[in-house]
Amino acid sequence: MKILIVGGGGREHALAWKCAEPPYVDKVFCAPGNAGTAREDKVINVAISPEDLERLASFAEEENIALTIVGPEAPLVSGIVNAFNARGLKCFGPTKEASVLEGSKVFTKDFLHRHGIPTGKYKSFSDISGALNYIKDCEFPLVIKADGLASGKGVFITSDLVEAEGVVRTILSGNKFGEAGSQIVIEEFLDGEEVSYICMTDGYHCVPFASSQDHKARDDGDSGPNTGGMGAYSPAPLLDSDLEHRVLEEIIYPTLSGLREEGKLYKGFLYAGLMINSKKQPKVLEFNCRFGDPEAQPTLFRLKTDLVDACLKTLEGDIGELQLEFDSKTALGVVLAANGYPESYQTGWSVKVAEKASGLKDLKIFHAGTAVSGDAVVSTGGRVLCVVGRGDNVREAQKVSYKGVDLVESSNLFYRTDIGYRAIARLKSP
Repeated sequence: MKILIVGGGGREHALAWKCAEPPYVDKVFCAPGNAGTAREDKVINVAISPEDLERLASFAEEENIALTIVGPEAPLVSGIVNAFNARGLKCFGPTKEASVLEGSKVFTKDFLHRHGIPTGKYKSFSDISGALNYIKDCEFPLVIKADGLASGKGVFITSDLVEAEGVVRTILSGNKFGEAGSQIVIEEFLDGEEVSYICMTDGYHCVPFASSQDHKARDDGDSGPNTGGMGAYSPAPLLDSDLEHRVLEEIIYPTLSGLREEGKLYKGFLYAGLMINSKKQPKVLEFNCRFGDPEAQPTLFRLKTDLVDACLKTLEGDIGELQLEFDSKTALGVVLAANGYPESYQTGWSVKVAEKASGLKDLKIFHAGTAVSGDAVVSTGGRVLCVVGRGDNVREAQKVSYKGVDLVESSNLFYRTDIGYRAIARLKSP
C-alpha cells in the first residue's frame, strides 16, 4: 500500500512517520516533505507544491495511492479533497465547502452564533472607519483577527485603544495579509486556559484524539506576539472526562449537525481551539480543519493505534467501533524557531542535530522548516524543529525534551524554556 502526505512541516513529518509504521505500508510519499521526512524509513519526498492540486491528484492516480492525508489548511480551503474525489481518490480531509470553518473567521463566528455554540462576543468589519468607531467603546484587552488564512499570525491581542487602532489599519489596509485581511473579526478577550480538542469525524460521529495544549505566544509566560505555536504537550490534564463530555455535547456535535444542516458534510480531522474559564465552561476560540501543529507531534508520538487504518475507516463510514489508543506517558514538544520569527528571519543556514538523538527511545526530533542541501540540512522556514520528549508525567517529559534541545546546534535558533508550565503547576509532587 502507498500513502501520500501533503505538506512539508512538522505536522507532516509526524504524519509520515506514523503512517510508515504498519508493515503493509510499502511507501509513504511526502509532497514536498522536508529534511526529516527524507531520512525516515519508507518515506520519499516528492517535489510537488501543496497548492498544485491537479498535479497532486495526477500523482496519486499514477502511483495508485491508497490514501492521501492533507496536512496544511491552504490546500483544503482551496478544494484538494474535491479535486481528489472527482477522480475517485481517497483523500482524508474536509471538502472546500466544509473547510470554510477555518478559511473564514467571519463565517465561523456567524455560524457559531446561528447554532447557539458557545463563543465570545464579536463584530466583523470590512471598512476601517466602522471598525475604528466600534473599538472606541470596547473594553480591553481586545482580540482582533484577520478573516482569512494567515499561518497562525493573523490574531492580535491588543491592550489599549492606540494599539487596537494600529492593528485595524494594518490588517484592513491590505498590506500585511492581502485578501486574508479584507475583513476582520473584533471579539471580546476570553480569560482562562486554552485547550486543543482534536478528533476524527465522518460528519456524524467522532473519535477523539488525546487532548493537548498548545503555546501560541512567542515568549515565556505566554508573552510576546502570536505564532503558529511554540510547543505543545499531550495529554492536557485540564480536560477531564466531565469537561470532555461538555465539549462533545455543547460544541463538537452541534458543529457537525450545523454543518450538515447547511449542506457541508464534514469528514477528516476537526480541531477546536477552546478557552476554558474558571468555572470549566468551554468556549470556541477557533476551528481548524486539520491536525494542529505543533499538537500533532506529541500527540502522534503517543498514538498506538494504526493511523492509516483509522483514516480509511473514517472515510468509509466505519467509524462506529473505532477507538484510538495512546501511550499512558506524557509527550511534550518544544519548537525551535529561527531568530526573528514570527516576523522577519533568515533561512539557508545549517541545522545540526547530534547523531545520538536518533537512538533515544523517548525522544523524537521532528523537522519543520528544513531541506536537504547536498550532505547538509538547511533551514527554510520560521519554525525549524520540534523536539518531543516522553516521560511518566509532564515534568519528566519536559526534562527529556529540553535535553533533546541541547543536542541541537542552536546559535540561529530560539525557543521557549517553559513549555508545559501550566500542567507542571498542577502536579502535586515536587
